[in-house]
Amino acid sequence: MNTTLTLGLSPCPNDTFIFDALVHQKIDTQGLRFEYVLEDVETLNQWAMAGKLDITKLSYHSFLHLTTSYALLHSGSALGRGVGPLIITNNTIAQQDVATWLIDKKIAIPGFHTTANLLLSLAFPKAINKTALVFHEIEEAVLRGDFDAGLIIHENRFTYEQKGLKKLIDLGDWWEHQMQAPIPLGGIVMKRQFPPALIQLVDTLIGQSIAYAWQHYPILSDFVTSNAQEMEAAVMRKHIELYVNDYSSHLGKEGTIAIEKIFSTAVQAGIIPQYPSAIFY
Repeated sequence: MNTTLTLGLSPCPNDTFIFDALVHQKIDTQGLRFEYVLEDVETLNQWAMAGKLDITKLSYHSFLHLTTSYALLHSGSALGRGVGPLIITNNTIAQQDVATWLIDKKIAIPGFHTTANLLLSLAFPKAINKTALVFHEIEEAVLRGDFDAGLIIHENRFTYEQKGLKKLIDLGDWWEHQMQAPIPLGGIVMKRQFPPALIQLVDTLIGQSIAYAWQHYPILSDFVTSNAQEMEAAVMRKHIELYVNDYSSHLGKEGTIAIEKIFSTAVQAGIIPQYPSAIFY
């Protein structure tokens, strides 16, 4: 088999850690080659809606609308407990006042199609004054006073307090208490037009790529460090240890139930009209 597939990833350490061995053929890819691009997750969401790539990382919020064209893989997801997006601010707000306070406030979000924004919409449906920024610009925008609050994801969980910002609410905690399930943030999907055997092979290879990465950890490959946007090595490792977990290697029963819950919740909230006929391949 000599097949080249296009692959979209974010430059975040969890994605580069997961896919390094795959895209650089540190494992036997059985004749498959992967032509990869690195983009922020909101760009990848938009590209998925346009069907641009064969395989891509995307937010589960976007995947709600794309199950007829893309199939979810069992490996590669960012899903877990204690990994959810945070709403942060430069103000001091009592916890019981958060919902009321947010109603008319300007909120910076990491993209309208992100799972972070889905959670914000579910938890605080009246907080609608939102502006999309690239995720790593949100903290500084809030600090400058351009926005009253920011919705942060990824490694910003580890940096906002150092900058003097305060957490209003952890939306991952909100989801976990509401649903009694881990939060599905982002997944890896592949176009349904490919044969199921090929999709299954890619799924298996991603799992092998993750295993290779853990075998060599805590060493960080050049692929991880060169794309980590001036992040310190300690923060890269925190990021990897938080977002790459057992669910990343294989969703398993609990991970699958969590994904089913995000779809059923989206149906109940009127975000999608009906539960899809198929989520996986």
